[in-house]
Formats: sequence, structure tokens, C-alpha cells
Amino acid sequence: MPIKTSPAAFVAWFRSVAPYINAFRGKTFVIAFGGEVVADGKFVELTHDFNLLASLGVRLVLVHGARPQIEAHLAKNNLGDSYHQGIRMTDAQTLQCVKEAVGRVRLEIEALLSMGLANSPMANADIRVAGGNFITARPIGVINGVDLQHTGCVRKVDVAALNDRMEFGEVVLLSPLGFSPTGEVFNLTLEDIATATAIALDADKLVFLMDTDGVQNAQGELLKELTVSQAQAVLAGKRKLPDDVNLFLPCAIRACEAGVARTHLVSRHTDGAVLQELFSDEGIGTMLVESTLNTLRAANIDDVGGVLQLLRPLEEQGILVRRSRELLEREIARFVVLEHDHRIVGCAALYPFPDEAAAELACLAVDESCRDRGYGEAILNYMAELAKAQKLKKLFVLTTRTAHWFVERGFVESDVTALPAQKKSLYNYQRKSKVFVRKI
Repeated sequence: MPIKTSPAAFVAWFRSVAPYINAFRGKTFVIAFGGEVVADGKFVELTHDFNLLASLGVRLVLVHGARPQIEAHLAKNNLGDSYHQGIRMTDAQTLQCVKEAVGRVRLEIEALLSMGLANSPMANADIRVAGGNFITARPIGVINGVDLQHTGCVRKVDVAALNDRMEFGEVVLLSPLGFSPTGEVFNLTLEDIATATAIALDADKLVFLMDTDGVQNAQGELLKELTVSQAQAVLAGKRKLPDDVNLFLPCAIRACEAGVARTHLVSRHTDGAVLQELFSDEGIGTMLVESTLNTLRAANIDDVGGVLQLLRPLEEQGILVRRSRELLEREIARFVVLEHDHRIVGCAALYPFPDEAAAELACLAVDESCRDRGYGEAILNYMAELAKAQKLKKLFVLTTRTAHWFVERGFVESDVTALPAQKKSLYNYQRKSKVFVRKI
């Protein structure tokens, strides 16, 4: 945020991230990134973001890969890079190269996480990195007659040990290697380790850094939110998907189905991608959840503050009639709220006039950052169904600025005489609100 050019914008932005800071403190995030991040020299910037998350009280588990480094070691030793059905085959010589490459990458990551240069984002950083035999592995075995030898998969995650390290304020760094009870070492994939670890820890977030921006639709537009069923439909579709999507999206689905609250797919090429994804409403990648993030429900007294935040800007612009907090507290039972990811982003109130089979729709408001998502129409339809359930025949609204929006949704302009008698007696002729009616 450019503080030099717009201090007010910076202050507004900084205040806007406060809810995320409060929500993330003490939560567990598993973040996975490939060896390409280190090979491309991009890990320094990523280190700054990890330091910020750790300083905010986030419990971090980092999972790194080493594919380009392994391929370089194999080439240096004149060894072929063999795959079977997309899985690396790891014989004894390959395993030696894997261990050397992983060891070098891990040392480089730990060195960068240890930085504490003055006048840098790492100033006064005190990141302690924990490693160990947290991942028990087993061999994948023979697939279609081919023995993958030292290529393995996760058998068990030592949750107690990981929690102990994080309780001491340490950042856990997991490498793509696992160990068996018999003392063998297995070559694992970062996505397998990250997914299994997030599930075992019941992590709040699993983040994959990838080459693409996230998951896109057939028109090339970024899909910022997907439910598990929607993600499965993407994979089942006929169009060709980028390799990264084919690799990470099934892992994201698996994690969400197993209880991980949120899984994020973001580009490793964007500086600050993790922060932009996690600390903004819009995000810059694709977020996967088990089911929809939106909840329409009856409001309660605890929602008064959130409703006031929605109404005040519209009241100040003269779009809505001002309501005091006391009045809102008395009438909160007439309101419904729309929550997106546990944040109130929309509201409306219904005032029935049963003697005339009518109801007033009032205080329809949607957060400015969410007004292109169809939330207003969803609230309107929900209120119409509530009115129907009360055997009412028509909805009416009084508005000074949003006439076209209601006309586009079936409301017809009328006059004050169309209002119920009780409402008519309270009509403010100085405000000159227009009356719109829709049969339901």
C-alpha cells in the first residue's frame, strides 16, 4: 500500500486487515512451495512473508520441494530422470542425489529464515526452525509391474511432536523425505507431505504456491472461490488443465474433504502472494472450501455492530434513513444478515403489514467490496420467500437512489396511495422517496 502517495488509503488498508490478524493468531497454516522458489532466488521475499505471519502468532509448517535441484544433481552424475505414470522412480543412486539436493535446499532455506538484517523486513526477526523425523513413510511399491523402490508416500505424521515445536514458537520445516521404522529413507512429494500434514494437524489453512495464478474457467477468468463439488467438476471437465492445477487441485479437494477449513492455490511468481491472498477479501488466487462460504440467516443482537457498519455509509450519503443503535437493537429481530466467510457483508429488514397482506423491504445493504457478486439479489429473494411464508402478497420499498435496481428485479413504480395505511401516515414528504411494489 503506497503510504507516501496516500496516507489515508494506507490507514484504511491497515485497519481493514485487523480482523484477519485477530482471526489468524494461534491458527495453524501449512504452506507448500517447490524448489523452483529457491532456485529462482524468490525465497528471500517469501521469507519476509513467513516472518510476518510468525510475528502475528500464526503457527507455521513449511513444506519445501526440490525438483529442479534433484534434476540438476542427476544430470551432474549422468543419471537419467525416470518417471512411471507421473511418479519419480527412485533407485539407490537416485536416492543419493535426492538426499544431497534436499539437504542443500534445506540448508539454504534455514539460512534465509535466520536473517535479521537491520533496515529490512527481517529486522529483529527471531525465527527458530524445527526439523526432524516427523514424517513416517512407506514405499509405494510395485505399480503395473514396475517397482518404484525408494519412492514412498506418507504413512503417519507425528502430530504431537509438531505441536510441541509450534507451541515453543518454532517454525517447522518439512523436507520431501520420509523415514520408515526400519531406518529406510524414502523420496516423497511435497504435495503428499503438505496434504497429509494439514489433515493430521486439522490445519486452518493449506496453501500451495504454484506456477499459475490459481484455477481458471474456460474463458481464462480466475475462479477465486470453489467448493469441493465445483472443484471436482473442474477436474472432471473435458478441457485441458495446467499441470500445476492437475497436481494441486486434487490435493486441495482431499484436504477440504478431510476437514481442513481452507485451501489456497496462489502464484509463486507474485511478490507477497501469500499476504495478498490471506489478508484481503478478494484474494489473488483460488480458495477451496468444503461448502459455500455464504450464509443467510436471521440476525441477532451480536450482529448489531456489523449491520451498523453496512448502514452508516449509506445513511451518510442520504440513501438510507438514519437509524440509531438503540432502534436497531430493538428491531434486530426483523433483520437478516448475509455472512461471507464469517463476515457480515449484507443485510435487510422485513416489516410486515399482515392486515393488507404486504411487507416493507428496508435497509437492503451490501458491502461496497462485494456489490458485483449478486448478494443483493440473493437477499431480496430470501426476503421474498420469508414474506410468502407469512401469507403476504406483495413487497414494497421506499428509495431515493436505487430505483433502477429494483425495477430490473420486477418492482413497479407506484405512489404513496399504494402503501399500507399505517406506513402512509408515516411517509416523509420532504424526503420524497419513490415507492416500488412487487407481487410475490
